[in-house]
Amino acid sequence: MFFKILAVLSLLPVFAYAQETNFVYNGFRSANLSLDGIAAVTSNGLLKLTNFTKQQKGHAFHPDPVQFKNSPNGSVYSFSTVFVFAIQPPQYATLSGHGIVFVIVPQRGLPGSLANQYLGMFNATNNGNSTNHVFGVELDPIQNPEFKDINDNHVGIDLNGLTSAYSTQAGYYADGGEFKNLTLSSGKEMQVWVDYDGTVKRINVTLAPINVQKPQIPLFSLRQDLSSIINQSMYVGFSSSTGLFLASHYVLGWSFRVNGEAQALALSQLPKLPRIGKKETPKVLTIGLPLMVLFIVSMLILSVVYVIRRKRRFAEVLEEWERDYGPHRFKFKELYIATKGFREQELLGTGGFGRVYRGILPTSKIEIAVKRVSHESRQGMREFIAEIVSIGRLRHRNIVSLLGYCRRKGELLLVYDYMPNGSLDKYLHNQPKVTLNWRQRFRVIKGVASGLLYLHEGWEQVVIHRDIKASNILLDAELNGRLGDFGLARLYDHGTDPQTTHVVGTLGYLAPEHTRTGKATRNTDVYAFGAFLLEVACGRRPIELRDPEDVILVDWVFSCWDRGAILEARDPRLGAEFVEEEMELVLKLGLICSHSDPLMRPSMRQLLQYLEGDLPMPDLLSMSLSSGGLMFSHREGFDHLAMSYPSSMSKAFTDLSSVAESHLSGGR
Repeated sequence: MFFKILAVLSLLPVFAYAQETNFVYNGFRSANLSLDGIAAVTSNGLLKLTNFTKQQKGHAFHPDPVQFKNSPNGSVYSFSTVFVFAIQPPQYATLSGHGIVFVIVPQRGLPGSLANQYLGMFNATNNGNSTNHVFGVELDPIQNPEFKDINDNHVGIDLNGLTSAYSTQAGYYADGGEFKNLTLSSGKEMQVWVDYDGTVKRINVTLAPINVQKPQIPLFSLRQDLSSIINQSMYVGFSSSTGLFLASHYVLGWSFRVNGEAQALALSQLPKLPRIGKKETPKVLTIGLPLMVLFIVSMLILSVVYVIRRKRRFAEVLEEWERDYGPHRFKFKELYIATKGFREQELLGTGGFGRVYRGILPTSKIEIAVKRVSHESRQGMREFIAEIVSIGRLRHRNIVSLLGYCRRKGELLLVYDYMPNGSLDKYLHNQPKVTLNWRQRFRVIKGVASGLLYLHEGWEQVVIHRDIKASNILLDAELNGRLGDFGLARLYDHGTDPQTTHVVGTLGYLAPEHTRTGKATRNTDVYAFGAFLLEVACGRRPIELRDPEDVILVDWVFSCWDRGAILEARDPRLGAEFVEEEMELVLKLGLICSHSDPLMRPSMRQLLQYLEGDLPMPDLLSMSLSSGGLMFSHREGFDHLAMSYPSSMSKAFTDLSSVAESHLSGGR
C-alpha cells in the first residue's frame, strides 16, 4: 500500500506541470524561442519563418518541452492554442510559396526534413511513417497532388505525414452561419484557433480575419484520438518552407495552454507587418505641374459639358400651376434611372397608346410601369393633369394604382403599379398554350366587378372608365384581376349628368347609345363589362372577322342560349374543368349587360351581387332579350363608328382615340 501511495505522489508533479503549461507571446521581441533554418525574429518582434529565398525552411519552437500525458500509454490532455499569422507573396507575384504549419513534434528542428512541398516537416523517406509522432495543422496555399491536396487554398490536419487526415477550403463561418472564403496568401493577418478535447477526442480548427472575433462555428471538427500520435513529452512550434515560388511566412503572436483554453492575444500589441513594395514618393517636376494643371482644366471643361448635357437630357416641362401637384409628379431623372434609360430589355408592351416600360424606383425600390405618351398639343393639359392627380387617389385592391406623372418635352409619362403577370388578354388570345383555369377566370371577373363598383359608387366622385377590356385588366403576382389604364377615364360629381365628349374606346365594347350621344355613363361601362364577361368565358374577342357568321360574339352567345345550349359558347380550352352554374351565370350576365336599352342593364352593385350569389339570376325571357335587338344594337354602333372613324375598321382591335392625342386636344 505504501508503494502505491508513493507511485501516486510521484505523478503529482506531472499533473501540476501539465495544468500549468501556459505561455503567451504578444510579439516575439524578447521571446526565448528555439529557431533554426532561416527563421528569425525581426526588430519589431515579428517571427519570420521564411524570406524571399528559394527552397529554404524555417522552424520556431517553444524552448521547453510540454507534458501531454501522465504516462507513455496514457491519454493526451486537452490543449488549446491561438496564433496570428500572415503569408506575404512578393510584390506583383501571382503564386505564393509553400505554407505554414503549427506542429507538435518529439524533437526540435525536425532533422532530415526538406523544404518545398514537404513544408520543413518530412522527407520522401519518412513521410507517412507512424514512428514520426508528428501532429500538424497546415495552412497551405499550394496544391500538391502527391499529397492529395484538395485545392491551392486549404487548411488540413496532418498526422505523421502530409496527406491530411482532413482538409477543407480556407474560410470562416460568420454570424448566421454564412461561409466566407479567405485567401491564405493574401498578405493579411489571420487568426487561428486549434482546440483538442481530450475527453471526447475531438479537434476543432477555427480560422478568421484578425478583426473578427472567434466564430461560434469552427471551420471543421475531426474526431481523432491523438494518444498514439503524441508522446508524453513533446515540443510545440511552427514550420514553413519555400520552393520555386517565394513567400515570407510570419507569426505575429502565439498563445498556448494545456488543460484549459489558451489566453486571448492582445491584438493591439502585436507587431505590424512590413509594407509590400517600396513606398511611392511624390514627384514635382517642371513638366509635371503644367500637365497636372492642363488635366484639371480639361476635367473642369468636360464636367461643365457633362452637366449641361445631363440637364438637357433630364429637362422637364414644369409650369407654375403644377407646383400644387408636387407629391404626384415624378422627376424624369428618377424614371430614367428606374427604367435603366428606357432600354429595350425593360419594354413591357407597345401600341397606339405609346410604350410601357418596367422600372424600379431607385429610392423606395418599388416596381413600377411607366407609360410614355405623346402630348404635342398643350390644349386642355391643365384639366387633364388635374384628373390624373384625382385618379391617382383611387385606392382599391382590384384597381391598378396610378402613382403619378411626369411631363418632358413632347411626351407625357404616366407611372403605375407594376403587375408582374401582365394583361389578361395574353392568357385568352395571344398565348394559347398559357391559359387560366375557370376558378382563376371567375375570380378575375369578380375582382373587376368589385373595382368597377368602387369607381361607380364607392369614391368621392363617379369615375367612368370608358375602356374596359381584357387588355386593360392586369394580373398581380397571385393572378388577381386589377382594372388599369385610366387614360380615357371621365370624372364627375355624384348626382350630376356626364357631359358630351368625343367617342373614344375600343370596337366591340362601345355601347350603342354612346356612339349616338357621345355621353359616357355608368351604363356604357356596364355594356363594356358585359363584352368583357363574354370574352373571358368564351375565350374569343367581341369582334372576329375570320367567320362572317360569327363576327359579333354577343350574337353568337345569344344564338347558343336561344337554342337551349348556352354552355356550348364556353372556351373549348377549359374542357370539362369548369362549374356549370358559374359559367351559365357569366354568359347570361354578359347578354343582359349587352342589352340595347341601357335602362335594362343591371348596375355594377347588382352584377356583383349576382356573381357572389347574393341575388338570384333574373330570367332572360322577362327582359325582352331578342336576337334582333342584340344584333341591331351592335350593328347600329358599328355603322355609326364606321362613318366617324373609317380607318379604325381596318384595326378592329386597337383604340379609336390614339389615347392621349384625343384628350389633350379637347376630347375631355
